[in-house]
Amino acid sequence: MVELVWLIPAFPLVGFLTILIGGRKLGEPLAGLFATAMVGASFVVAALTYFDLLGMDEAERSHTETLFSWVPVRDLQIDMAFLVDPLSITMCLFVTGIGSLIHLYSIGYMHGDPKFSKFFLYLNLFVLSMTLLILGSNLLVTFLGWEGVGTCSYFLISFWHTKDANATAGKKAFVTNRIGDFGVMLAMFLAFGAVGSLDYAVINDSALAGTLTQATATGIAALLFLGAVGKSAQLPLYVWLPDAMAGPTPVSALIHAATMVTAGVYLMVRVNPVLGAAADWVPTLIAYTGAITALFAATIALAQNDIKKVLAYSTVSQLGYMFLAVGTGAYVAAIFHMVTHAFFKALLFLGSGSVIHGMHDEQDMRKMGKLFKFMPVTASTFIVGWLAIAGVPPFAGFWSKDEILLFALAESPILYVIGIVTAILTAFYMTRQVVMTFFGEQKWGSHANEAEAAHLDEAVDEDDAEADAPEPVETHGAHGEFKPHESPPFMLLPLVVLAGLSIVGGIIQLSSLGIIPKSAQHKLLDWLHPIVEFEGSPVEGIGEAHIDGTWAYDNKVLLIFVAIACALVGIAAGIAVYQRKMAKAIEPELLARGWGYDDAISWFMGKPGRDTFQAVADGDAKIVDGAVNGVAVAVRETAEQVRKGQTGYVRQYAGVIGIGVVLLLGWFVVIRGIL
Repeated sequence: MVELVWLIPAFPLVGFLTILIGGRKLGEPLAGLFATAMVGASFVVAALTYFDLLGMDEAERSHTETLFSWVPVRDLQIDMAFLVDPLSITMCLFVTGIGSLIHLYSIGYMHGDPKFSKFFLYLNLFVLSMTLLILGSNLLVTFLGWEGVGTCSYFLISFWHTKDANATAGKKAFVTNRIGDFGVMLAMFLAFGAVGSLDYAVINDSALAGTLTQATATGIAALLFLGAVGKSAQLPLYVWLPDAMAGPTPVSALIHAATMVTAGVYLMVRVNPVLGAAADWVPTLIAYTGAITALFAATIALAQNDIKKVLAYSTVSQLGYMFLAVGTGAYVAAIFHMVTHAFFKALLFLGSGSVIHGMHDEQDMRKMGKLFKFMPVTASTFIVGWLAIAGVPPFAGFWSKDEILLFALAESPILYVIGIVTAILTAFYMTRQVVMTFFGEQKWGSHANEAEAAHLDEAVDEDDAEADAPEPVETHGAHGEFKPHESPPFMLLPLVVLAGLSIVGGIIQLSSLGIIPKSAQHKLLDWLHPIVEFEGSPVEGIGEAHIDGTWAYDNKVLLIFVAIACALVGIAAGIAVYQRKMAKAIEPELLARGWGYDDAISWFMGKPGRDTFQAVADGDAKIVDGAVNGVAVAVRETAEQVRKGQTGYVRQYAGVIGIGVVLLLGWFVVIRGIL
């Protein structure tokens, strides 16, 4: 099957082209079913390829399938080639698997939308781009997919572009990602200049062999990290992801939870030998950027009231955990958390979409409450996702998050403390979300809050004063007299499957706790070896083995209980505040506005930034263009004066020649004295 790996992107390509040509004829729901089938077929091919690799010896689990020569330009020889190895196939499995479930969910969620077919056109194009990104055997093929997912993100975030907020969010995502893309391009230029190739194998082997200088490795690693910061929404470029919630909920689940935002983490793990060969400050920068982003986003999530915004900031925080893992050398832990996060965060986003669907497009959690009775399947599966992200055993998130914290402590107590505090906050704000949505006080229908009721009464009174027979005040969303309802089967089936994966997903990398059979431990580590564990490498600190013998490693059972205790403390505090009302909820406006960071950027770009850019443009127009135009004007004026002497009359030219002859004779006779 490794030779047929090209089928993984080929199926979404067929889906994209088919819907592009005949999407309107297919209509609803056939366009959605066909798109889902294409992504499902990609998953089947990925699964068969996985079993094919599994049957091979470890040394044989890497194959490059070349389709054609893409860029044959002298020394620059780049093939359209796919790299089949445990890392790329692991990514393909959860991208296409979860992508299939989200496609299926979308059939129900997008029911009745006039652009139903176009939505699935974009979804298939996105999956095509994502598979190119992760299967590319060189940086240029990866960059093709990298730009593809960025473009699809713009299309999907602003899918309902008639709303200004949606259109603005799409543009914001597109522009912000261009900053990171600049770093990836420079990294490609530097890598080609250093080793004469963009192939991952050549670049990584050069780093392992020591032929790639530390300065060059540092430059490549830092520039690729800049690209990863943009794509994976880390400080300071995270601002696009919360706004991206303006898109349809399946978009939030597919792009901004399970797949696209993990591309930066994948790229860092793919070039981990380069990180190992770079200066020490590069992995330290990655680790602290991830840790600070995780804590920063978690504090903001504490005060969000939009059900999707909470999950958006949670995604930024969890991505920070993954970068913390990468920076501490825990590459397998980063991939492990990437996989488990894909399970439970896709579940939570789809669950939020089910709530929004059942609440007539209401997204404000302050207008929900007591929905468990009316949405039992949605609520039950959402609770599974909550326990998984909170780090409660035996759910999947517990195992992956705990492993990251273990490596963080081995690297630095400061990183560990930041990780632990973030874990507590995560458990707290997710408990807050669950209580406000599914439990607590009923704040919809006839139990809508008093302020809204008073506002509606005032509106009725004003209308009565103006007319004898006033029009009734219409209400919608959570303020109308209605009962929430459960979602259709197309939407519920993916929730149930993802809930199951969120429960058992941790089995792919169980820790050695003394009670777990050795044969069941560290399966993912064994699978990814030697991609992230290079034996005999001269580069110290590569892979998972460098924490053996440390205090953190020797006391990991104790640390596991500490992590469990922190998760339970966060959950208990959330229940005490929002369910039991034992303490007043503290939700500062500053946190609700994201510490004012986004506002500061908007202010700068709208005022001093705009003025600065305008001054630069004016300087270019007046100084640079002025100098060029001035020279041109001078030449033109000089030529204009010279041209006046060219009349075209022969007698005038003869007269000028005669005068010239007389002057020359005079010069020779008078000046030179020649007679």
